[in-house]
Amino acid sequence: MSKPVVRFAPSPTGRIHIGNARQALMNALFARREGGTFVLRFDDTDLGRSKREYADSIEVDLAWLGIPPDVVVRQSERFALYDDASARLRDMGRLYACYETAEELEFRRKRQLARGLPPVYDRAALKLSAEDRIALEAEGRRPHWRFRLEHRNEVWQDLVRGPSHVDTSSLSDPILVREDGTYLYTLPSVVDDIALSITHVIRGEDHVTNTAVQIQIFEALGPHVPIFGHINLLTTASGEGLSKRLGHLSLTSLREAGLEPQAVASLAVLVGSAESVRPIADLDDLARLIDFDHISRSAAKFDERELESLNARLVHDMPYERVKDRLAALDADGGEEFWEAVKGNLAKVADAPAWHRVAFGPLEPVIVDRVFCEAARDVLPAGPWDLTTWKTWTEAVKAATGLKGKALFMPLRLALTSLEHGPELATLLPLIGPERAKARLSGETA
Repeated sequence: MSKPVVRFAPSPTGRIHIGNARQALMNALFARREGGTFVLRFDDTDLGRSKREYADSIEVDLAWLGIPPDVVVRQSERFALYDDASARLRDMGRLYACYETAEELEFRRKRQLARGLPPVYDRAALKLSAEDRIALEAEGRRPHWRFRLEHRNEVWQDLVRGPSHVDTSSLSDPILVREDGTYLYTLPSVVDDIALSITHVIRGEDHVTNTAVQIQIFEALGPHVPIFGHINLLTTASGEGLSKRLGHLSLTSLREAGLEPQAVASLAVLVGSAESVRPIADLDDLARLIDFDHISRSAAKFDERELESLNARLVHDMPYERVKDRLAALDADGGEEFWEAVKGNLAKVADAPAWHRVAFGPLEPVIVDRVFCEAARDVLPAGPWDLTTWKTWTEAVKAATGLKGKALFMPLRLALTSLEHGPELATLLPLIGPERAKARLSGETA
């Protein structure tokens, strides 16, 4: 197989969500695994709704995921290509002018439905004479342009769904150019796929019917038709469709919430596949797990609770060298010993500052039994402290007070950390150190 060229083609009309990220990751990681090229194509022909700020945020989101594109193109800069293609289709007789208003088309559609007929455009515009068209334009009408489909069973081998087909006689000839001369999605997409030598179009299954139409446009404009693959869509945990407009699970919000990109990528790629969902820290390893033959045909539900669990598991396995700069930015770098002591209790790296205060202060202790804490303070071992100090000390406290179990350990934890839970005190105590431990057992903020 020649090296693939794939594309992710968002419209910059909002922030991309986890469902969009699934498609981007599938394309980018497939290209990465096969040594191919990943193209980011902004479908921004809708100049009124497309915004540069959204395009910029999409590039930031992809970089955060670890899949920056190899090539970036913007359809708003490529209208000459689309003009040339539409002219060629007109010359072939495949693109024809239509003058019906939206109201007239809706009336016809309802009439066909009422008669039990499929609401397919009847190609009435093909019967117009030159005089008819001149008369309509004299009324102030401007044509929209439809692509004349060849009615046949359009067949392709889908990368995900296997043998696939759509009977194009059941479809209306699609509108490619609006009355104002602007382009709908279909034609620019095909023109760019040809111009950019796209080999694989991997996208959501909501585009399956579009594929039959696009294959015919590919064949009209050139000999090359890419391989198509339609992956299942992501929904929310409740089964609701994802929406850029509503801001569902946007990558920006997930990033700002402190989630690891590898957790997001792992769940986005593995959910709804034959692979078990688990945290994959390395994108090359994740790329090797993509198997288009074993992606479910059912919608995949994206559960934020599962994402949080994956995130925590990634953090728990994260080596200090990988996180030390982030800890420093949080003003919570207590060194490798600190990180190893606390990471098992973190849901996110951003939670580390709370434990940094526990280890290094200042902290206001919780004293539930002053007499007990003073007795424990009086038998604190001399430094230096290590991982054996906790056991040595608690045995001395037990001997001095006669307490054991929870009655022994909970008052010590509250005095030293002000919390009822947390990392093993055997690992925290050497970080807290003799001076802070003595002060906290005395009820002092330290």
